[in-house]
Amino acid sequence: MSEPEQSAPDTPETAGPEDQLAFDVADFPGGIHGALEAVLMVVDEPVTTTSLASAVEQPVADVESALADLEAGYEEQRRGFTLRQVGGGWRMYSRHEYAPVVEKFVLDGQQARLTQASLETLAVIAYRQPVSRSRVAAVRGVNVDGVIRTLLTRGLVEEVGQDEESTATLYGTTSYFLERLGLRSIEELPALAPYLPEVDVLDEIAEGGRG
Repeated sequence: MSEPEQSAPDTPETAGPEDQLAFDVADFPGGIHGALEAVLMVVDEPVTTTSLASAVEQPVADVESALADLEAGYEEQRRGFTLRQVGGGWRMYSRHEYAPVVEKFVLDGQQARLTQASLETLAVIAYRQPVSRSRVAAVRGVNVDGVIRTLLTRGLVEEVGQDEESTATLYGTTSYFLERLGLRSIEELPALAPYLPEVDVLDEIAEGGRG
């Protein structure tokens, strides 16, 4: 009499990258509200409700409700910041009542010398404008988000449009930048451009970094 076949013991499936990164916002101290605040505190541009829902892994309707709660709560508490929906997305902003103290802080900061990282980033933008953040990062080999925020705050660079293909924000120097250097136009900049990679090279590097 033949012995009954024994089935192989069940083995746990190997968790994929998505499983390893999965979480439940209910486990966070602030729940969905705290999770949304954490994301909104690090964005540089307005984020759509759909993107926020994807980030916190919650239904869009729940995210919309939580955003409304946050906005109302900040208003009721008269916090120094508020949450606004601008250009189809959500972002934190300082309240207009506090404009004087923000302006003083920004102007005081302009008295400080730029760091080497800021100077290098400013040079790349000046010679390759209009240029996206990813291209600047490709040239410098490091993340430049914080540095670009500093240059924007100092009034040395500004957003000048969007790339038609990638829709990435493009940056260029301001009239204040020219004024500080005593130049009438960008054409008067010294011939440093030949020492920077060509635009097509930057494209290849940037594409490789996204792969």
